[in-house]
Amino acid sequence: MVTGAAGFIGFHVARQLLAEGRPVVGLDNLNSYYDPALKQARLNVLNRERCFSFEQMDLKDRAGIAALFGRHRFAKVIHLAAQAGVRHSISSPHTYADANLEGFLNVLEGCRHHGCNHLIYASSSSVYGANTKLPFSVKDRTDHPVSFYAATKKANEVMAHSYSHLYRLPVTGLRFFTIYGPWGRPDMAMFLFANAIVEGKPIRLFNHGKMRRDFTYIDDVTRVVTRLIDRVPSDNPQAANAPAQVYNVGNHRPEDLMHVVAVLEKELERTAAQEMLPMQPGDVPETFADVSDLMRDVGFSPSTPIEEGIRNFVAWYREHYKV
Repeated sequence: MVTGAAGFIGFHVARQLLAEGRPVVGLDNLNSYYDPALKQARLNVLNRERCFSFEQMDLKDRAGIAALFGRHRFAKVIHLAAQAGVRHSISSPHTYADANLEGFLNVLEGCRHHGCNHLIYASSSSVYGANTKLPFSVKDRTDHPVSFYAATKKANEVMAHSYSHLYRLPVTGLRFFTIYGPWGRPDMAMFLFANAIVEGKPIRLFNHGKMRRDFTYIDDVTRVVTRLIDRVPSDNPQAANAPAQVYNVGNHRPEDLMHVVAVLEKELERTAAQEMLPMQPGDVPETFADVSDLMRDVGFSPSTPIEEGIRNFVAWYREHYKV
């Protein structure tokens, strides 16, 4: 099962699994956090595949999720559904508690009771919060989240570990670092900037543009997930001997935000109007992933250059939106 199958990462992961000949049950509630038409367009692509089936359901539906797990007894679960967005969590915290805490608990219970032998779940680089040591390592403490979204993702890691310890459920958490690429989320910087540039509106640059992000291309993320599916964690001394593992999934190369804007301008052949703003609450000036554990365990780490990734994103954007 892939949760969030109509979402950005879930869509790409499901499509790759189907290409490898694996049957996939996709789950999504198709909510309106961002344009549902984009979610439906992704879903239309997946629905063309013979081995794909779709369940429209909310993770908060405890009885429905339990029944779904009972019917299918998924051997592998890739849990990518969540209420995303750092800034939105400041204005709508209950939405995050519902989806990211209660919803994740229902997934854990389904895995526990119905024979799942590996749960891969999405965490986030935001768990590093106020950390200043770079690059961020999975061995660093993550006790100081600076947004409620980050707090829910840290909670997911703790919840997953408790189920791994109590019920011997193998779990792998992935701390994603600023994912971008074709079919991306419209609420993220790359998409927001492209829209604004095309429409001739100013792009909003927080911290006066003095930001660095470890932008990670979606195809690299998909390769990581598919390599990890059959790599079931064994007892881990660093996780109190529970079968639990956490990895950073980042490009290991932070990019200056102004360079990203310049590459977008080049690919879109337009100049961006810029609005310089102070730092937003809940945001951090830089992210930088240490991916040495990932390289050690699966022999792969994301490495797509930002210029190549943006070129591919803009090509998709132009075609999808007829720009």
